[in-house]
Amino acid sequence: MKERLDKFLSSQTALSRKEAQKAIKEKRVLLNGSVIRAVDTKVDTESDTVSLDGQPLTYQQYVYYMMDKPEGVVSATRDRAERTVLDLLPPELRRDGLFPAGRLDKDTTGLLVITDDGDYAHRMLSPKKHVQKRYIAILDREPDKSIISAFEAGIVLGDGTVCKSGQAEMLDGCRVAVTISEGKYHQVKRMFAALGYHVEALRRVQIGGLALDTGLRPGEVRVLTAEEAQKVFD
Repeated sequence: MKERLDKFLSSQTALSRKEAQKAIKEKRVLLNGSVIRAVDTKVDTESDTVSLDGQPLTYQQYVYYMMDKPEGVVSATRDRAERTVLDLLPPELRRDGLFPAGRLDKDTTGLLVITDDGDYAHRMLSPKKHVQKRYIAILDREPDKSIISAFEAGIVLGDGTVCKSGQAEMLDGCRVAVTISEGKYHQVKRMFAALGYHVEALRRVQIGGLALDTGLRPGEVRVLTAEEAQKVFD
């Protein structure tokens, strides 16, 4: 595949298109070992070698990151008032076009996938794919076992919205594991509210067959292999 040099740089680095053009004009970019100053020079992504400031760039059409989203950060690409999940990415992982595939509430923690692959995100979030998400909820009091059958039957929210059948698993104390295949606004919290409980804390631990890496600390991120990224559809 052939691509403009400035577009190639902005897609593979944290540089904006304008910054990439400036780097090219400043002779900081080499194409197959030669300085190139024309921003519209075509790059063969399969055979050409591009380096920026002496560092070779390995072409990746798409990237997939796993983050342990911390509390107090919004799942957005930008926000005027709040810190976003993209703000937490280390400089070496930043590149143009990244976004969170799906959202977690500001006070919800856990597994979040960040990518620049729009088709992948669409398939993950599409109701037709029925991708399951597993959460650990801490309630305001120890739950009754009746929540298990309530989740299986499909809970009706306060506004009359009917949720699809889900799963609730009693853990210890006030903790409950919940698995759902939808992504309605504040859904888990609203489901428990409809049953008379308040969710004190919520953490997503799995999407499809992709489980949160327990080695990550809150706010940390790591690269997913293509094989790992596809586990969300398992």
